[in-house]
Amino acid sequence: MALTEINFDGLIGPSHNYAGLSLGNLASAKNAGNVSQPRAAALQGIEKMRANVRLGLVQGVFLPQRRPDTGWLARLGATPEDASLALLANALSASSMWAANAATVSPAADTEDGRCHLTVANLLTMPHRSHEWPETLEQLRLAFSDESAFAVHEPVPPPFGDEGAANFMRIAPSHGEPGIEIFVYGKTGGAFPARQHEEASRAVARLHRLEPDRTMFVEQSKAAVSGGAFHNDVVAVANENVLFCHGQAFANRDGFFAELRRAAPYAEIIEVPATRVPLEDAVSSYLFNAQLVTLPAGGMALILPTEAQDNPRVWGWLEEMLVGNGPIRQLIPVDVRQSMANGGGPACLRLRVLCDPSYVDPRFLVDEGKLDAMAETVAEYWPEEIDAGHLADAALWKEIRAARTALCETMGLPELI
Repeated sequence: MALTEINFDGLIGPSHNYAGLSLGNLASAKNAGNVSQPRAAALQGIEKMRANVRLGLVQGVFLPQRRPDTGWLARLGATPEDASLALLANALSASSMWAANAATVSPAADTEDGRCHLTVANLLTMPHRSHEWPETLEQLRLAFSDESAFAVHEPVPPPFGDEGAANFMRIAPSHGEPGIEIFVYGKTGGAFPARQHEEASRAVARLHRLEPDRTMFVEQSKAAVSGGAFHNDVVAVANENVLFCHGQAFANRDGFFAELRRAAPYAEIIEVPATRVPLEDAVSSYLFNAQLVTLPAGGMALILPTEAQDNPRVWGWLEEMLVGNGPIRQLIPVDVRQSMANGGGPACLRLRVLCDPSYVDPRFLVDEGKLDAMAETVAEYWPEEIDAGHLADAALWKEIRAARTALCETMGLPELI
């Protein structure tokens, strides 16, 4: 089985709004109450996927979830018509677009049974995300239904919060070789909650049947969490043998680096010092919430938000890195400003799955033609604007539902996933 990196992006849904629901996410809080642009947001996401396809990368997509989530409201004894605005906002959240939180993925090269394992994240720390996992599980079971190649697990049970691949990295000589799986958890962030529990990470490692001597559990620093790095992927990203991280990302930096170098002598650590790029700049620019990818022609590229290019300290350091002739040889800024305004950059929007694409349901894989069809559907059906103060508008709910129905028809997928 040839392992290929597939980037599955979450298409930004028609209910995309700025209700400011995510405690600890500084961008989400800053833009709370603003008017969102769901159509522009989804088209930005599609263009990001198109850019990946044009780089020669294999690209997949996950669909937006049904909104408002009437099933979740019913379990709370409410309906969209009688729910409070706060509860309704949680039921209308489009946060499933951030596919990095969909699941944690271990490729076949790392697992005891030689299958790719995926454990759907429970996301129980935040109410607006806690009801995502059942639909996420449906999509994962459909996309990765071949049990000879995949094992799809239900979420880790409460009370251990698990937020998926946003707190997970893998270091390996190449994608197809056995690697070191790194689970990053938090303990405290002052006023902000640490969302990834150590026990959840350890449970996922057991479910995936990983080798203990090739599995690491690393604590994120309190400074990072309190500084707005609510997930590890806001301060670190890895690809093949490269770890790219901020100097304040980890609680025990020296111990972690020493352990990683012992376990993976081939690892190359590129650390951005806080003296050059302060943590505040790293978080606001989402420098590390980037896709670090291996290009088909060789070498690595960093796909990062245009906000990183707008920050002189961040972009200056990146340009110096390129001059240094390291493994990252190309910088590719992408415009995902609508997602960024809600606290999610390029890496938030994707779930990386290393597997043989021939085993994946082809309806979840995209090419230029399929992206064109998706863009046409979005342009016709997605709301142009949503005012976060008008989420109780029944006409808006109808528009959101019709948009998702149209997308399912475009993709040839059942509406009830």
